[in-house]
Amino acid sequence: MTENKIALVTGANKGIGKEIARQLGEAGYRVLVGSRDLGRGQQAAAELEGAVAIQLEVTDPESVQAAADTIAQEYGRLDVLVNNAAIIPVGDAGVAEIEAAVLRDGFDTNVVGLVAVTQAMLPLLRKAEQARVVNLSTSLASFTLVGDPESRFASRRTLAYNATKAAVNMVTVMLANELRGTGILVNAADPGNCATDMGGWQAARTPAQGAAVAVRLATLGADGPTGQVHDEAGQLPW
Repeated sequence: MTENKIALVTGANKGIGKEIARQLGEAGYRVLVGSRDLGRGQQAAAELEGAVAIQLEVTDPESVQAAADTIAQEYGRLDVLVNNAAIIPVGDAGVAEIEAAVLRDGFDTNVVGLVAVTQAMLPLLRKAEQARVVNLSTSLASFTLVGDPESRFASRRTLAYNATKAAVNMVTVMLANELRGTGILVNAADPGNCATDMGGWQAARTPAQGAAVAVRLATLGADGPTGQVHDEAGQLPW
């Protein structure tokens, strides 16, 4: 039974994050809708089953610690952490053109923020019987795909997004290695290009389709994989 399991989804007031929260709630989890704007988080949570909003700005250490303290006081543990919050910073461009400040903004949210949230939540994850960490990644982080000049991914000029998500993949693999034998499985999910603010509303995949792989990894059994990146078809080449 999963009815009393606790899941935190960052950046969950809209898009794929909200859909991940929806699907976890429908699976019986108590879902904490992480949102930097508490009002928007509360509005999203009101539309979801088993959801409660929690203020969480991943780039603000005080906000991250306050969220961890709240979860500790209210629930005493965390069964699932889904690191979904991410940005494509304004001005993202190719290597020859990108401004240093734009690159820093991307890393601050997508990597440093993700690591900060994970570190803050690890004591709570360790208190769960079989915790799961899922980091949201992308095919644009694949050296294999982006390095193929015939691939459609090779022409995307978004260094900040691509590089930060490649770093997320490394965080995933390293954390999985650090936590082997603890019962905590750590994986990354590529939702594909979905119809959201980030992916563009003309994208072919729905948020529900994109969320499914993250939810699958969040609900893995004890014999599930760890340290891998998956899309809907399985493990990806990186």
